[in-house]
Amino acid sequence: MRKTRFLYQHGKSKALTISYDDGVQFDEKLVEILNRYKLKATFNVNSGIKPGTTWINKGIDVTRINLVENKDLYKEHEIAIHTLTHPHLEKLNENEILKEVLEDKINLERIYGGVIRGMSYPFGTYNSKVKDIIRTCGVDYSRTVVENEDFTLPNDFLEWHSTCRHANPRLMEITKRFLEKEDGELDLFYIWGHSYEFEVDNNWELIEEFAEKVSNKEDIWYATNIEVYDYITAVRSLKFSGNKSRVYNPSALDVWISVDGKTVKIDSRETIELL
Repeated sequence: MRKTRFLYQHGKSKALTISYDDGVQFDEKLVEILNRYKLKATFNVNSGIKPGTTWINKGIDVTRINLVENKDLYKEHEIAIHTLTHPHLEKLNENEILKEVLEDKINLERIYGGVIRGMSYPFGTYNSKVKDIIRTCGVDYSRTVVENEDFTLPNDFLEWHSTCRHANPRLMEITKRFLEKEDGELDLFYIWGHSYEFEVDNNWELIEEFAEKVSNKEDIWYATNIEVYDYITAVRSLKFSGNKSRVYNPSALDVWISVDGKTVKIDSRETIELL
C-alpha cells in the first residue's frame, strides 16, 4: 500500500497563521510589517467600544481605532469577532452572550462585507455554554489563550490553542524548531498577541526578526485563521475507498496530498486513483 501524507495548499508541508486582538492604533505599524514580509493575519476586533477609547498600559496610551475610517487597514488580512465590548463571556447569560457575539458579527460584516466566521475569546475565557451559543451564531472557530508550544491542529476549532504568543520567551527557539522540522504532517505555527505589547515592551524588533525568519519559505503556506480552518475542514472531509486506492474530495476546495513522496492535487468534487 502506498504511503499517503496530507499537505497544505499547493503542496506545502507547513503553515503559518497569525492573530492579533483588540483593534488599536499600533495595528497600523504591525500591518505594515506583516504586509512587507507577505505574512497573513487575523485581526479580532470589538465593534461596540467607542473609537478613541484609551487606556494606559505601563505609561503607554493605547487607543481603539475607528474601524469604519480604517476599513482598508486590514484589507490583506481577515477580520474576526472579539465581541462587542470584550466581556468574560462565561459570566453572562445566554441572551447577553448572543448580543455580544452576534451584534459584533453583524457590525463587522456591515463594515467589511462578506460573512465573518472566526473569533477569539475575550480574555481567553469560555465554557461549554459559550461554545454552544457561538456555534449557533455561525462561528466556525475561536482562539483561546492557551500556548501549547507545538505545531498540532485542533480537534475542536472552537478551542483553537496557539503555538505561542509573540511574548513567549522561547519564541525564537520554537521558530527554529518549526523551520527545521521536516518529517511532520500538516504542521501549523500559530502565533498571537496584541500590537500594543510591542510598544509597551519597546521591542518592535522582535516581530521584525520573526517576520524575516519565517517569510519567503517554499515549504510554508501563509494563511489567515479562516483559510486554515477551511482547508483543514476540506482535508478532513476526504473520502477514501476501502483499499485506499481511490480518494474523493467532496469539498469546494482543492486539496493536496503526497503519495509515495509525489505531490498530488485532488480537485474539488473530484475522485482520483492513487494506484
